[in-house]
Amino acid sequence: MQISKEIENIIPEVRNWRQNLHAHPELGYEEKWTSDFVAEKLKSFGIEVHRGLGGTGVVGILKGLDAHLGGGGNKAIGLRADMDALPMTEENDFPYKSKFDGRMHACGHDGHTAMLLGAAKLLASQNNFDGTVYFIFQPAEEGGGGGLAMIDDGLFKQFPMDSVWGMHNWPGMDEGTVAVHKGSVMAAADRFEVTVNGNGGHAAMPQVTNDPVLAVSGIVQALQQIVSRKQNPLDAVVVSVTQINAGSGFNIIPQKANFIGTIRTVNSETRAEVHNQFTQICETTALAYGCIADVSVIKGYPVTVNDIESSDRAIEVASSLFGKNAVKTNLAPSMGAEDFAYMLEKIPGAYIWLGAGEGKSGCMLHNTKYDFNDNILPLGISYWEQLVKSELPLR
Repeated sequence: MQISKEIENIIPEVRNWRQNLHAHPELGYEEKWTSDFVAEKLKSFGIEVHRGLGGTGVVGILKGLDAHLGGGGNKAIGLRADMDALPMTEENDFPYKSKFDGRMHACGHDGHTAMLLGAAKLLASQNNFDGTVYFIFQPAEEGGGGGLAMIDDGLFKQFPMDSVWGMHNWPGMDEGTVAVHKGSVMAAADRFEVTVNGNGGHAAMPQVTNDPVLAVSGIVQALQQIVSRKQNPLDAVVVSVTQINAGSGFNIIPQKANFIGTIRTVNSETRAEVHNQFTQICETTALAYGCIADVSVIKGYPVTVNDIESSDRAIEVASSLFGKNAVKTNLAPSMGAEDFAYMLEKIPGAYIWLGAGEGKSGCMLHNTKYDFNDNILPLGISYWEQLVKSELPLR
């Protein structure tokens, strides 16, 4: 695609922002340096800044030309980027690698933040749209539910908007490509904790016990039927037991055993069905072994679901920029999760994947050698610019 001269001119600065953000990663709800950085940049562009939503969240407000002149600029949209890093130690060796052990930007939130700042700078200098843009910089996406925290703190009440839009870099997709889903984009991410209570005793006399270890073994096997027999094979479901704990000695049958894991679904109705099936299998299988199962299924992020009309508009914008052949509309949803889902539950909008190539070392997201591909900075900025002008056209 052809990058505008205006965007080309700001890319060196945006790249420096991105690499500075990469060097200063902060975990969820601890993004003090990052939010200061974002707020100072927005103010330097002449954008009104509000802070404190979701703890460290930042919202910038930019009104278009006609709105300033008392025109018909009543429409408002939100553009969202996530700011937090992951609790990982970086293994890269370049000048801007993380300055802190145990913290790194391994998911590209540094790039997301830099691209949205770049779009804010560009749009503020142009001021050629009709309406209001809210630039939403969100904390704690990586499991902390920062999107929900911002909503609970009044994001959509203080800043009423007609639609909200998100973007994620996507290693494994070619540079210059975009994926837009019509419907489910990312999975719901729930976890479970199960304790099986039995009757312990001497390992040499199992006949006088109800062995919870044996019961757990049976339950873990039985849970496999949820995916293989109880759900439509075309409806993606994952049930993974990731940890089992029991016992204190080689000659002791314990009183209880427990296991934990995750459930992933991409359909809200299926999500409820799987939760019920999971609980039923755990409880009835435990009873078959003379034990009792205490089952907790803890809901995490919901399914990320694009509004169909918003998806169509995102496809139109992406096609105009990248070409129709570069816009993928038939990719399967990811079984990863995204707390932008909470925003899409409240306000229509769409979340896209921006192709990032294979990365410098061929690594994917959440890898200790991951680094955001700076080549796609102008692509993301171009998308944000064109989306704003498409959603808020001058009359």
